[in-house]
This record gives sequence, C-alpha cells and structure tokens, in this order.
Amino acid sequence: MKFKILFACFAMFFVQNVVSGFLPQTANKKDKAAAFTFAEVKYFHRFTNKEQHEYTPDGQENLNRWADMVTINYYRQVKDGEALATAANSVLETYKANKAVVYKTDSIPRTKDKPAEHLIVVIFPRPTFIEVAFARFRMPDGVGTSVVYSHRVYGEKIGNVMKAWLEKNGAITERNLMKWDAMPKL
Repeated sequence: MKFKILFACFAMFFVQNVVSGFLPQTANKKDKAAAFTFAEVKYFHRFTNKEQHEYTPDGQENLNRWADMVTINYYRQVKDGEALATAANSVLETYKANKAVVYKTDSIPRTKDKPAEHLIVVIFPRPTFIEVAFARFRMPDGVGTSVVYSHRVYGEKIGNVMKAWLEKNGAITERNLMKWDAMPKL
C-alpha cells in the first residue's frame, strides 16, 4: 500500500515537473499585457480607487516600495481650460499642504487646435525616501486628467542622490511626459 502511494506521488511529481517541461506552456493567469509604455518602459495596472489609476513597471508590484509609478487621475467635471487650471492649482495646493517642495510649474497656452496644459514638478522629502512627482494636466477627449510620473529613492539623508537623479533625468522625464499620448482605455 505504501508503495502505491509513493509511486502515485512520484508519478504526479514527474508529470508536473518533467513531462510538462516538454509540453507547450500556457500563459500564467497572472501574466497580463502592459497597460502602456512610458519612456520605453512597460507599465502594468496595480491599483484603482474611483478616478485614480496607478501603474508600475514589472518587478515593482509592491505599492509600499516602488521606484517608478505613473498615476492617471480623471477629473470628469473638468470640461474647459479654466476648470483645468483650477484643478491644477488645487492639486498644487494639496501638494504644498503635504510638505512638497515646488521644483517647477509651467503652463502651455491653448492654441486653436489644443487646450492649455499645465505642469507641476514637486519633491516630497520624507524620513525614509524622497519622491519627485511630475504632474501634467490636460484634456484628452474633452475630459480633465492628470498624468503623474513619480520616482522614489529610498534611504536616509539621500538628498544628493535625488539631486543627481534630477540633474540626469529631470529634463528628459519632463519631455517624455509632455509628449506622452498613450492614455490606456479604462
């Protein structure tokens, strides 16, 4: 009897681990296509809360400890340029209330073909990390949105590390964000 049980266990192990290695593999149920690509990096959906949608690259699934994140916020009540500017200013005030250091703000005036856009870049110094957030406010399809690219560096006394990252990557990150036009379908 013990031999039969042992043989059955070995047979299951053999089929699951040896034979299956020779069979075509089906996709893991956890494998999903990337939601979009930003700056040549694929981003995957991680979290949604009402009108806020968060995405991180492969290998950064832990939302308590990520290095790069894109957050898309919808402001469905925003239907014109004035309301978009008000939304951007409101977010800026929220950032300041949360002890953000304003690194840069900018606005691109509207044209006859395109509504105005706004950019906010802030730094959030925290005891165990520093985060920089690049927030672009725009109106694709006539609806207010913000697309926020955030980068974090973890540790203590790492201001110089973030400063070096910004010097190397800040301008290109801003350009990538301001030209990015691949809003995922929600």
